[in-house]
Amino acid sequence: MNARILLITAGFVLAWLGLVSRAGYLQLVTDERLDRLRDRQFQTVISLQPRRGSVADRKGRELAMSMSAHSLYADPSLVPAAKHAAKKLAPILKVPRSAIEAKLKDKNRRFIWLARQLSEEKANEIRALGLKGISFVEEYSRFYPKEQLLAPLIGMVGSEGQGLEGLELQLDSTLEGNKKKISVRRDARGRPLLADGRVFAEAPGGGEVRLTIDSNIQHFVEQELANTARDFDADQAFGVVLDVNTSAVLALAMTSGFDANKASKYSTEQRRPRMVTDTFEPGSVIKTFTIAAAIRDKKVAPNTRYNIEGGRIRVGEHFIRESDENHKWNSLTVSEILAFSSNVGTAKIAFDLGDEALRKALEDFGFGQKTGLEFPGEARGMLQPLPWRQHLLANVSFGHGISTSLLQVANAYAAIANGGVLKTPYMISSLRNLETGEITEYRPKEVRRVLAPEDAAAMRMILAGVTAAGGTGFSAKVDGFTVAGKTGTAQKPNPQGKGYLPGVYVSSFAGFFPVHDPKYVIYVVVDSPKKSAYYGSQVAAPLFSRIAGSIVRAEGLAPVMVAEKSFVRSPREPSQEAAPQPVDQVLKSALDQGVMPSLEGLTVREVLRLMNGQNMELKIKGEGRVNQSYPAAGEKIFRNRQLTVILK
Repeated sequence: MNARILLITAGFVLAWLGLVSRAGYLQLVTDERLDRLRDRQFQTVISLQPRRGSVADRKGRELAMSMSAHSLYADPSLVPAAKHAAKKLAPILKVPRSAIEAKLKDKNRRFIWLARQLSEEKANEIRALGLKGISFVEEYSRFYPKEQLLAPLIGMVGSEGQGLEGLELQLDSTLEGNKKKISVRRDARGRPLLADGRVFAEAPGGGEVRLTIDSNIQHFVEQELANTARDFDADQAFGVVLDVNTSAVLALAMTSGFDANKASKYSTEQRRPRMVTDTFEPGSVIKTFTIAAAIRDKKVAPNTRYNIEGGRIRVGEHFIRESDENHKWNSLTVSEILAFSSNVGTAKIAFDLGDEALRKALEDFGFGQKTGLEFPGEARGMLQPLPWRQHLLANVSFGHGISTSLLQVANAYAAIANGGVLKTPYMISSLRNLETGEITEYRPKEVRRVLAPEDAAAMRMILAGVTAAGGTGFSAKVDGFTVAGKTGTAQKPNPQGKGYLPGVYVSSFAGFFPVHDPKYVIYVVVDSPKKSAYYGSQVAAPLFSRIAGSIVRAEGLAPVMVAEKSFVRSPREPSQEAAPQPVDQVLKSALDQGVMPSLEGLTVREVLRLMNGQNMELKIKGEGRVNQSYPAAGEKIFRNRQLTVILK
């Protein structure tokens, strides 16, 4: 009996010693598994938004930055009167009182967000209320110091600081940084305990991005696009400026911009960056590449002459005509075909070239494919599959039956300007990692050679002829600089079905300057001008000139003068070289040849003297010196016609 009692007692003692030993072990020895269980049961984690990296232009001017903001939270268990608190907060937060009250009545929750990223003013206004159980977390909000400038391109971020559109989306992984994880203790029911009432985020910031965009040039482009759209009552206008040698994007703009700081108040359609995502039929700016293809394949030379047949030819069941019924040339050289934008001449060149060769050349210049720009939603454009009937071949040769993006056209002109090499356009200049200090720089990328250097040089001189006296692009000229380029006037396709909208056009001009050493490519497009004029020579060419002039002044480029003999002559000009003439004599000479000269900068007295004996009705609007004229510079003149001069 005693032995049994001793055995039982010994068992209890051993069990007790085991429990004491286990308790001591648990108290004194670290067990990672138990630590994890404890943390899971008694702690929770709140994610706070870090400082998002900045975006700057090529000269370091900030376009997007993060500023300190205040996010409002509540511990409902500590709010004594939810109805009273909701009544006080609703007018400040501009949120329905019922929504706030519902959150504050949920006593099972110890942490609830009421508002994110409030300004300092609103935060101070709420602090002044002295509401118990309500406090702030310091976070960051996105701020765009340039407001509307570049807004569709930069895009927007969401309430959690994530990129939603534009470059903010494209560069989100670089800009966002690492979110701050705040550990907060919980009570026995698992509810967060915020004893000190305040939490501060000290998360490492995201990387810094520098763009190739020049905000000054971007400003010039946006301003001039808006002015032109207003003056001609156009639906919209678009523009791009590229560095000739690298294809770096210096400006990419559209009208109907919005304030990036209030992006959520605008519709998706208003925010859409149409200068990247949309395509259109480009019209006569494509004639450049038809002729370039023919020169590349040795089908023609600049002085090869074509029979234009009075400006009208039959192709199957259709007729190809000139855009102006009064253009009834009998013959033109290849250079003159481009200078005077002959549809018939361009179509005949395309017939000699063939559909396979023309399509291959357009593909080589980058049409029908994305350019590779670092931007979401970039348009591809459209080249119809082969074979092409003769009528389609003719249409494509002068820019119909093909769709292109703004950037494709500009980049293709850059290939001609830089000596014949197509490059990938880019907008990101460098990325900087703030933690490591490492900088990643982006360099130009060559895609392919599309023209031999001598063929590119020939095309540059042919395009310079377009802006000479008598050419359709005469009004694109910039004082002191030689300009090369091409006008475009395309009918606008009917979005509801086949055919084109009657009387609706897209006016454009693509070009580069200075011709002898090209530095900038500019392409501008005006969608559906309805007032005064619609030809590219009247609407887009002067727009190009104003943007180019602004760049010249901002960059301090030295003027360059080139002899007139370097340019293509009008079919009515004498073939022999003429001696330099006084300005009045040159203008009179153009009038005598039936071509409207540039009147820009002349006084009313000078215009009256010049027009004396021209048998034209003169109508003058405004005060000052001549800013524009209709007919525009480079257009054909017909007697007994009204000349309208706009002064400014």
